[in-house]
Amino acid sequence: MKLAFSTLGVPGLPVPDVVRLAASCGYHGVELRAHPEEPVHPGIGPAERAEVAGAFSADGVEILGVAGYARVAAPGDDDAVLQDIRELVRLAGDLGASFVRVFPGGDPGRPREEGDAVAARRMATAAEYAAELGVRVLLETHDSHRTGADALRVLGPVGHRAAGALWDVMHTWLGGEQPSDTFAALSPYLGYVQVKDIASAEDTTPLPLGAGVLPLAECVDVLSRGGWDGWLCWEYEKRWYEAAAPLPELLGPGREHLARLLNESA
Repeated sequence: MKLAFSTLGVPGLPVPDVVRLAASCGYHGVELRAHPEEPVHPGIGPAERAEVAGAFSADGVEILGVAGYARVAAPGDDDAVLQDIRELVRLAGDLGASFVRVFPGGDPGRPREEGDAVAARRMATAAEYAAELGVRVLLETHDSHRTGADALRVLGPVGHRAAGALWDVMHTWLGGEQPSDTFAALSPYLGYVQVKDIASAEDTTPLPLGAGVLPLAECVDVLSRGGWDGWLCWEYEKRWYEAAAPLPELLGPGREHLARLLNESA
């Protein structure tokens, strides 16, 4: 498996510094948070996109994916949601990234079946467009669809290779789902896995990998036994927790921890 980290952990850090950090700490790739407050988002032009892609390529670091905020199960018209996804897919295509992250964002006040149907319809449309650019749109296990079983209700009806899943290990754990059950549900669709650690269900402040309660060793073991060889991406939510320790000083030990888990599971 290859290792990456998300720029959610280094809010606003300029691209050259992100690339240097990844290369110096031994990470193979980076997930770029695509938000207007970040250096890379759908609003940047062709020249800036080429510059970003070139900076990563020069140091041999991959752009794993573009983490967007489109919500495919949210109420409202399809057009605005699909336009957001198209812009994210074009950005990913221009950067040479393989994946675009989207959220479910379903309304808890609506029947579950309605949200599932809306999400499946939008994911199917987005997948057709993404496939043309060699990109996969991944539904993250999050909010209204936080478990693998939840995501499967959307992805099963879509049935398109360019529509997949992003397994966030915190949310499936918070949803009470065992790693083996998550993998069983998502393995046909799995794009990559977001790892992280927290103190408890009540305190989700990000911690160094291995310092909290999330079943990272079990997740890695399940993936290894299943023959999965994709990406593990550390999503350290520094942007939402300003008091959390700075990520750069944790990246080296975090990579070593993941490498140890991978060796133990081999």
